[in-house]
Amino acid sequence: MKISEGMYSKLEKIKSRYDFLGAELSKSEVVSNQNDFKTLSKELSDLEPIVTKYDEHMKNKKQFSECEKIYATEQDSEIRAMIKDELDELRDKMENDGSEFKILLLPKDPNEDNNVVMEIRAGAGGEEASLFGTELMKMYFHYADKFRWKIEEISMNMTELGGVKEVVFMIAGKGAYGKLKFESGVHRVQRVPETESQGRIHTSTVTVAVLPEVEDVQVDIKENELKVDTYRSSGAGGQHVNTTDSAIRITHLPTGLVVECQDERSQIKNREKAMKVLKSRLYDFYRAQAEKEYAKERKSQVGTGDRSERIRTYNFPQGRVSDHRIGLTLYSLEKFMLGEMDEMITALQIAVQNSMLENVEE
Repeated sequence: MKISEGMYSKLEKIKSRYDFLGAELSKSEVVSNQNDFKTLSKELSDLEPIVTKYDEHMKNKKQFSECEKIYATEQDSEIRAMIKDELDELRDKMENDGSEFKILLLPKDPNEDNNVVMEIRAGAGGEEASLFGTELMKMYFHYADKFRWKIEEISMNMTELGGVKEVVFMIAGKGAYGKLKFESGVHRVQRVPETESQGRIHTSTVTVAVLPEVEDVQVDIKENELKVDTYRSSGAGGQHVNTTDSAIRITHLPTGLVVECQDERSQIKNREKAMKVLKSRLYDFYRAQAEKEYAKERKSQVGTGDRSERIRTYNFPQGRVSDHRIGLTLYSLEKFMLGEMDEMITALQIAVQNSMLENVEE
């Protein structure tokens, strides 16, 4: 793809902005202001891949121009043939750069690098759904371990057999939301439960919600809009984790959203964790409201992201996992459940990218 003058102009402006940010970040007054330093550093980091590619492209463009001049005056046929090969190679590189720049310049999800709050709830299927919920939770833990992301439990409500009724946890690490946001939706499992004596395949569902952890500035929560209750933490089967009222339940009165946290023995720490989850849920709530009309008009290639949408099926008898949004089936279910999810997540990222490129071209 040939690069247009308009794209060159845009890339040059990005390069100028990058250089400006680098100069600003070297100033002592910026370094001493944590908020300014953090904001400018993030912008610089976001622009770096584009500028690095642009510098490489301009170097090749200059080399191409010099080779053209030599080729025009060179008399020796063998040298001319060598120069022509170099010109063809440089031309191919620069044309490929055009497609790469198009992708690099696509709008980036502002929450891409954020930590993520994940919520898993058992759906249809009773105890079998709860048990599969536990397996999904472990699958995400394995995946997080690959990137050395930190896992932090917020609240957990288990059945006596070790199944998940409802669990909320945070995965902290750069790029966590960008990779895990595709997991939001209804996950369906097809298999023969251990309690099934006649060998019949049962179908159960588990709902996964994925929310970006958001900064304080993104969500405004007023103290008088909160109702805070304390109660005693309890584990599976009703056994008390401790005998003090350390568990926290926070209700956001304007929206009716409720968050509970009983992971820590300290009431203060439980409140801090609960507030993190509440901010993420409120951000998601308000964003969903704002995008409601837009969502009616357009569905991306990987679906709406609605949590009522069935996104994936895990078929244990056939050893396959199928993502219904992009029509991809992998026959590596055992590895997938151990956190080997890269092939699926990469395919989903590419599908979104292709969908965005189509919209840009239209």
